[in-house]
Amino acid sequence: MKLNTIKKLAISTTAGALLALAAGAAAAAPEIVAGPASDPQCYVPRTPETKFFKYEAKTGPFRIALANGYIANLWRIQMIQTAKAYATQQATDIAEFKVVSTGDDVAAQIAAINNFIDSGYDAVVVNAQNAVALVPVIRRAKDAGVVLVAFDGTVDNSEDLINVNVDQEFMGYNWAKWLVQHLPDGGKILEVRGPAGHPVDDIRHVGVMKAFEESGKKFDVVSVAGGWDDAKAQKATADAIATSGPFDGITAQGGDTGIIQAMKDAAHPWVPFGGEMENGFRKACAEFGDAGLKCSSSGSGPAQVAVAIKVAIDALKGNVVPQYVALPLSSTEYPNFKDGESYFKDASDNFFVGNSYPTCGINFNAQEILGQNEANN
Repeated sequence: MKLNTIKKLAISTTAGALLALAAGAAAAAPEIVAGPASDPQCYVPRTPETKFFKYEAKTGPFRIALANGYIANLWRIQMIQTAKAYATQQATDIAEFKVVSTGDDVAAQIAAINNFIDSGYDAVVVNAQNAVALVPVIRRAKDAGVVLVAFDGTVDNSEDLINVNVDQEFMGYNWAKWLVQHLPDGGKILEVRGPAGHPVDDIRHVGVMKAFEESGKKFDVVSVAGGWDDAKAQKATADAIATSGPFDGITAQGGDTGIIQAMKDAAHPWVPFGGEMENGFRKACAEFGDAGLKCSSSGSGPAQVAVAIKVAIDALKGNVVPQYVALPLSSTEYPNFKDGESYFKDASDNFFVGNSYPTCGINFNAQEILGQNEANN
């Protein structure tokens, strides 16, 4: 074969490969269609401008993976247990369900997602450790025809995936608004935040500060890092009480049971508290509400991972889904804490309540969740 013929063949082959790759990427991208979603009660679009996706239908059962990052708190552990429980419930649609937790290492989470793509998984659900850093691997998943769904730690700066979340900013706003209503003259506030740099921590903090600023009252906010963890939050609160206390109100993103313990240890007066949905926190709110611990407890329950898996399955089946699914915020306020409904007196303090999304047909009992482990598999 002559040299110029070889060159022509090489050029032709390369061009063909590029065309095939481009065609594959085009096929992998979901079609943007008109709503509503296939399950409109469950899949509520975040805004009227939210787009609706329709992926090319695949035949199940499917291989689905959970790429989790941070795991050093009880919410994440329960979330993984819930994901495994839901995968068990959906065994007819899920051939394989794999979990990998990579900690605070953003590069490791990206590598895990890349590995799932290379291993031929049909969908990956992810609790994003860093929204900006994940954008390139999200684009790669889209080009490979892998459905990627982010929940809790979402990737709001990309439309190459599906997001599932409560309004995290409103959650922070809701906690602080409760304090504004119960502290008409303003005051000193302890804000116990989550892991530094996490997108959920940042957006909740924005909501907290927005409510205080809108009030027009004088609020002195002392912010500490509690890592969404009881032990870390307890120590951070104890240190803050010793150096900056006492406080007129508290708002916390998690680790609330530890904060309550720090208040007890320091004999700090009970004050209004806007916090998460730990069972131990709600027990204390019920027990000490009349003594001054007037609480607003709201959060994004670990069961939102089940909604993320559900939407991934529907997307793989070719059903219409929103690009951003807005979940309802579960909330209970003083004096409405009732044993057996909003908290469970005989259950562990560490258990997060609010493990159902009735509009999505998702509901778990404690035994289903606690019967699972949080280990990688």
